[in-house]
Amino acid sequence: SCILLFLFILTTGLVYRYRWRLRYFYYMTKSRYHGYKSVRSEDEQTDFKYDAFVSYAEKDLRFVQQMISKLEGDKGIRLCIHHRDFVPGYDIAENIITAINKSRKTIVILSPNFIQSDWCMYELHIAKMEEIYKRDNEDVLFLVCYEEIPAENIPLSIMDVIHQKSYLEFPDDEYGNTVFWDKLHEALF
Repeated sequence: SCILLFLFILTTGLVYRYRWRLRYFYYMTKSRYHGYKSVRSEDEQTDFKYDAFVSYAEKDLRFVQQMISKLEGDKGIRLCIHHRDFVPGYDIAENIITAINKSRKTIVILSPNFIQSDWCMYELHIAKMEEIYKRDNEDVLFLVCYEEIPAENIPLSIMDVIHQKSYLEFPDDEYGNTVFWDKLHEALF
């Protein structure tokens, strides 16, 4: 009985440790089983429906609407926004995987609201898995620090991304705001 308990604890620990990878592979396998075709065919390596998928918390929608105006309206970038572009009736997790697959980049709007949302964290982890396993470590993920978060409240998985990648901080002043949108546009291409 001690051996069974040990095996149970070990298995539980491994499943917990690799939960994001397991979820990613589960949904990718499920998508392929239901007729999913890879967005990146051998003939066309840049056949994406969207330039970027925007991962954000619902409470940050006002900022995302400003982003839509600045990037789609002014700069002609195609954004995938979940409240607008997800297919109604589909599983949320499948919508997320499909959106990330069909987008060249994933922009994470990092805020205290983002960290508190399980779906936002799921989107971040799926984008990381897409970057590692499907796109051969191609730079897919981009962070926008929208609101300041105390360092002690930032999960380690996000700290890893912050330390590994460049990111933009949303400024408070008008001049910085103009530069911010230009830099974000530049980061997408």
